[in-house]
Amino acid sequence: MKSSQNRLCLSALFFTTAACSSFAQVEPTTAVDCRKITARVERLACYDLLAERFDKPEATVAASLVPALNVAEAPKVESVRADPSIVSVIDAAWGFDPLSDPYKISFFRENYFLLGRYSNNPNNAPYRTSADEKYNLNKVEAKFQLSFKNRLWTTDDRRWGIWAAYTQQSHWQLYNSEVSRPFRDSNYMPELIVSYRPNLDLGAGVKWMLLNGGFIHESNGRSDSISRSWNRFYSEVGVEKGNLALFGTVWYRVKENADTDDNPDIVDYLGHGKLSAVYRWQGNSFTGELRGNLSTGKGAIKAGWFTPPVLGPLRGYVQVFSGYGESMIDYNWKQTTIGVGLAINDGF
Repeated sequence: MKSSQNRLCLSALFFTTAACSSFAQVEPTTAVDCRKITARVERLACYDLLAERFDKPEATVAASLVPALNVAEAPKVESVRADPSIVSVIDAAWGFDPLSDPYKISFFRENYFLLGRYSNNPNNAPYRTSADEKYNLNKVEAKFQLSFKNRLWTTDDRRWGIWAAYTQQSHWQLYNSEVSRPFRDSNYMPELIVSYRPNLDLGAGVKWMLLNGGFIHESNGRSDSISRSWNRFYSEVGVEKGNLALFGTVWYRVKENADTDDNPDIVDYLGHGKLSAVYRWQGNSFTGELRGNLSTGKGAIKAGWFTPPVLGPLRGYVQVFSGYGESMIDYNWKQTTIGVGLAINDGF
């Protein structure tokens, strides 16, 4: 009897050690990593390790994991809110959680309305039909953007996905009654995206969480002399560390017929790629974007500050832009702008 008990204890000890070794190698950083473990004992041990890594009470972390557990595993934490500090920026944006809706519809780029956007150098030139005609734009106008995406297909673990996305940005001379308050320019941007979650540890707490490839068409839907458009294939990578996420994007412009190309030199001003980032802190989001063409020395920089919610889900938003290409009609026009308004999301 005593020998049987000893063998049982040794077996249990071996199983526990193996389980701990198994999930320790995973080095979980989010709930998603733990949910992938199929064995119940190993999965629960992974949750414990995750709680210790973030130095949070286990009940707080467990609350964010309740959907992945059955009632018997976590009967007392269903009413506790998840701690947002352990939520991956990229996982949340791209629905990489295995329990997420396979046909998820969500915001894509920033959705905002700038009540006032000031430009130090409005671009009047495209709207003149003759050298003598005067067409004066107000330096202050409204600007807004709508952007969303829909997942069309995904794998069971959500690591792969195909998305359709649409973004529309409009520049509105709202305060210019002399010319009937027109929409100065509107840009339409449909795209198709293939997303993948590498989930690779690069060291120093940095993880490679996103690899995207896609095709994007962008135009202003106009005709004649003020028509602007281009098509691109692009690739994007995203890494993150804590509340900071960094993205790098490169693109290739699809060549057009020289006789019909409205803007053959657009790459000289908008470049071959961009770097962007978001940092979230105490409900605020700070964003930045840098793009350009090294051979021509032309490009642009954009920065944004999103406050915590001030009216329901709406957040205060300040946007600063300097360089070429704030809109398609201005792709070869340099200006500095600053706008203030409201936003729903920070674009990540």
